[in-house]
Amino acid sequence: MGELVFIIGGARSGKSRYAVELAKKRGKKTVFLATGIAKDEEMKKRIKLHKESRPLSWATIEEGKNPLNVLINLKKDYKVVILDCLTFLISNLLLDGVGEELILKEIRGLAKVTLKNDYKLIVVSNEVGEGVVPHTQLGRDFRDIAGKSNQIMADYAQEVYLMVAGIPLKLKGEKCEEDTKNN
Repeated sequence: MGELVFIIGGARSGKSRYAVELAKKRGKKTVFLATGIAKDEEMKKRIKLHKESRPLSWATIEEGKNPLNVLINLKKDYKVVILDCLTFLISNLLLDGVGEELILKEIRGLAKVTLKNDYKLIVVSNEVGEGVVPHTQLGRDFRDIAGKSNQIMADYAQEVYLMVAGIPLKLKGEKCEEDTKNN
């Protein structure tokens, strides 16, 4: 049975960096599953910097719309997978006209596929519920679907971390449960 770790936080909070740190500690064969799509020069630069921050020995798979298919067909020798990031996936699907029901089905599939495999899946996502109400219907749809998707991932995950100013705060997992019992 696989393991699901969920890392959530605001923009530039250190989510991706922490996901990489966790994967390095595991010390196993790792694949980085990137959902960002380079649609402009600025995004191309961001993706390039992300790639340069990862160990050269890691595989990178870029799949912005169907990472579930990648996970289902992943070689058995990979022991750690970083999916970065869930909110890019949601944005990509929404912009393609995919509805909420199908997006949430995809998110549940991503969470469930880990339980059937033998790798650690580290999922990175943005916290979207602490900002202002978006001005457009598309923005509100994105926020709502991302919020529901984050809840699905957190529910399935064995460990959940909230990143704040580069500091990981463990919200769910073995040590958190022990701390609660001791109080």
